[in-house]
Amino acid sequence: MIRVLLVDDQPLIRSGFRVLLDLEDDIEVVAEAADGKAGLALAAEHLPDVALIDIQMPVMDGIETTRRIAEDPALAGVHVVILTNYGFDEYVFDALRAGAAGFLVKDIVPEDFLHAVRVAARGDALLAPSITRKLIHRYVAQPLPTDTGTRRLEELTNREREAVALVARGLSNDEIAEAMVISPMTAKTHINRSMTKLHARDRAQLVVLAYESGLVTPGGLMTPGGLVTPGTS
Repeated sequence: MIRVLLVDDQPLIRSGFRVLLDLEDDIEVVAEAADGKAGLALAAEHLPDVALIDIQMPVMDGIETTRRIAEDPALAGVHVVILTNYGFDEYVFDALRAGAAGFLVKDIVPEDFLHAVRVAARGDALLAPSITRKLIHRYVAQPLPTDTGTRRLEELTNREREAVALVARGLSNDEIAEAMVISPMTAKTHINRSMTKLHARDRAQLVVLAYESGLVTPGGLMTPGGLVTPGTS
């Protein structure tokens, strides 16, 4: 059973999401909050698998709430997905760096929303297609990678760097295994070891590190799902 916490200051949004989630046999909404401070307390109390958190709220915003969840070892199993009305704004990078597993726009269709919750519960990075496109386009304008970012990648083996690059391209563990001609378990091991070495909380932060360090650069083709297929790096 996937346990979900809803944190949004708009009651109508919360109730709409709750109706969708409660209809699913494998998902349970364990609590709701109208601000980040209350959401943080409920996360500690209920230890949900997924916390759906609005980015802009009174008392404590979504970025600070995410940061505090990510910094608390007792909440290591809580995967934060940020909810936003705008698809992409200046808060995206801050929230990803704070520890968010991904972003969803609030006008997402129900089927994609439910799929997103299940993806987040597995610990996979999750970005809505519109956000993914704009995130990658934004990286085109970023400065060249710093020596510090490059040195961090030197801690990885060649196969680990290859796995991280494929994560940044949007591939799942099964797709990474196929691309690298290894088993899905071995792919997962490479990714987990990379996260440990790079001190990344989850796959979303691996994506940020991969782009910031220059391991991958914007390129390749968009798939229908909004992910990036492997291209030259």
